[in-house]
Amino acid sequence: MTSVAGQISAPLTADAGVVALAKAPAIARPTERELRLDLFRGLALWLIFIDHLPQNLLTWVTIRNYGFSDATEIFIFISGYTASFVYGRAMRDAGFVVATARILRRVWQIYVAHVFLFTIFLAEISYVATSFENPLYTEEMGIMDFLKQPDVTIVQALLLRFKPVNMDVLPLYIVLMLWLPLILWLMRRSADLTLGLSVLLYAATWQFDLHFSAYPNGSWFFNPFAWQLLFVFGAWCAQGGAQRMSRIIASPITLWICAAYLFFAFLVTLTWYVPQFGHLMPKRLEQWMYPISKTDLDVLRFAHFLALAALTVHFLPRDWPGLKSPWLRPLILCGQHSLEIFCLGVFLAFAGHFILAELSGGTGLHFVVSISGILIMSGAAWMFSWYKHSANKSGRAKVTGGNADLAGGGA
Repeated sequence: MTSVAGQISAPLTADAGVVALAKAPAIARPTERELRLDLFRGLALWLIFIDHLPQNLLTWVTIRNYGFSDATEIFIFISGYTASFVYGRAMRDAGFVVATARILRRVWQIYVAHVFLFTIFLAEISYVATSFENPLYTEEMGIMDFLKQPDVTIVQALLLRFKPVNMDVLPLYIVLMLWLPLILWLMRRSADLTLGLSVLLYAATWQFDLHFSAYPNGSWFFNPFAWQLLFVFGAWCAQGGAQRMSRIIASPITLWICAAYLFFAFLVTLTWYVPQFGHLMPKRLEQWMYPISKTDLDVLRFAHFLALAALTVHFLPRDWPGLKSPWLRPLILCGQHSLEIFCLGVFLAFAGHFILAELSGGTGLHFVVSISGILIMSGAAWMFSWYKHSANKSGRAKVTGGNADLAGGGA
């Protein structure tokens, strides 16, 4: 079960928002920060944490229960958008070689974070399984092979081929970032052609079953050959595609089509949870739709995300006053520290899973665990922001341009 993870420093900038920021310029004014990116990145982190817990009351508020896509699509799209914005500007100002070096530096930082997360996560699971004499934890979290052959498995983990449960997102992002120099180089020549090549690679993935193999068997849960489409689409939006799509997104026809598709997706997912409605689904439609692959980013999932994003951009303008609300501040802060909060969320998800499995406290305990995890993530984000702000004021750190999410704000 895997779903899919800055810094705060004002003033920072990034362009548009969740799919295109219909009426925003291609590059925002350097005195502003695009808070919608932070808001939805933070929301994705919260949803990922909740979805990684056992089924509970809050699980039913996550978007995966009401349509084909989930927080993973939000996270990867925004990551592609901000990475393109930050490093696309670096490539334009400093050249291909310097921008590539900065991208590779960030890839190394994320790789180190992944290895650190893997080590601590393994220790957490092993300690709980040993202390409570319950080996099912090691099997459930996918580390049984590590305990049997630690020497072989640790090498496979360093090669990103062995990944415990809930640790698939960072390896996917590492691979996508490794492709980013080529993506940006092509986009400087023709952004539309680059997106077209991405679509062709996506189609070839389905036609020829392109994938990365995993250890000890199978393939990556998130297939980079397929998920690159969403990442490249985000980069394309940041490189002017958002502005070119603005009229299409603002069209009432487009909005009605999006709303109709979301309603259709809701009706389909309703049959998953209410078996009595299953007979209402035409058999031909079922044969055509299923399975809706998350591993290979099914077209239905991609379209569902686009519909959600288009409506979000329309009804949540860039200057929406709610973005300044203190009630949304925790979400925004989490979004501004996405790498740290994602790693923390993985730890908390297993801790919550352990507590719920051992205590069996019912709905009340589920709710307390979920809210406690969100509060801890929000508190950590506030602490990171406070430290960054204090360091900036004292002159020990400098404010850097760009949106400081997983892409890195120092570019």
